[in-house]
Amino acid sequence: MLTQGTGVMAGRYALDEVIGRGGMADVYRATDQVLEREVAVKVMRADLTGAIDVTDTTDDADPDRSRFREEAQIVAALDHPGLVPVLDAGVDEGVPYLVMDLVEGTSLATFCRGKQVAPHWVAYVGAELASVLAYVHESGIVHRDVKPSNILVGRDGAVRLADFGIARVVSDRHGQTATGQTIGTAAYIAPEQVRGEPVTAASDIYSLGLVLLEALTGTRAYTGGPMEAALARLDEAPLIPTSLPTGWPALLSRMTAYEPADRPTAREIVPVLRALEAGPAPTYDRRATDRDG
Repeated sequence: MLTQGTGVMAGRYALDEVIGRGGMADVYRATDQVLEREVAVKVMRADLTGAIDVTDTTDDADPDRSRFREEAQIVAALDHPGLVPVLDAGVDEGVPYLVMDLVEGTSLATFCRGKQVAPHWVAYVGAELASVLAYVHESGIVHRDVKPSNILVGRDGAVRLADFGIARVVSDRHGQTATGQTIGTAAYIAPEQVRGEPVTAASDIYSLGLVLLEALTGTRAYTGGPMEAALARLDEAPLIPTSLPTGWPALLSRMTAYEPADRPTAREIVPVLRALEAGPAPTYDRRATDRDG
């Protein structure tokens, strides 16, 4: 059982240091003592599990627990090299957990923090992510929280999209966000998310556009507090420098179009990004991963 951030989950997964934190859970480096391999274990935070009735095996009374369970089900049903596979899931004495492959590397947030990244490498990362989103969207899923900290770059250069904690099945009308409720991270959500309107695949494209813009410029498009950052996009489009290499301004303008219908699909932008990637082979600074465990 997990105690004070250490211990063993389900009598099997020995937890080590925290390698990631979110609003709902912490992610630990861990050892699977049965198969003798390192894994990542995502554990629902204690301040959320404290209100869970451990004698109640349903999720109806606790939306956070339900969301955690849905993440496991969503990712387990998907199969793409750009996703982090779920290996196991369960509840240990009232604490829900997910066991995933351990990605040795860093998040895009750490890799790109405060610096401009070579355009051809940004195009490579963007194309990989667009390919993942195309698969996810065509599987009927909207991620709803595409941001640098949810993008993992392995030491081998492989790019993976993580954290489906607020993802939704498109056909799940019952689970759609209620009118006026905003879901996502303020700096990267689409205008329709701010307005509390239905979130679609086009919302993920907008978020990806802001992520790529930030990697190219070294600066977030919308800064300030969460409310200020969220509302700003309702009044003005993100500033896209015309000094960016040929092809980038037009693509980013389309991806961050105010109206969802005016944005391209993930499948449509893959070849555009592959073309922008042309040039020197994408390189990866291994030193950046060493700083992030």
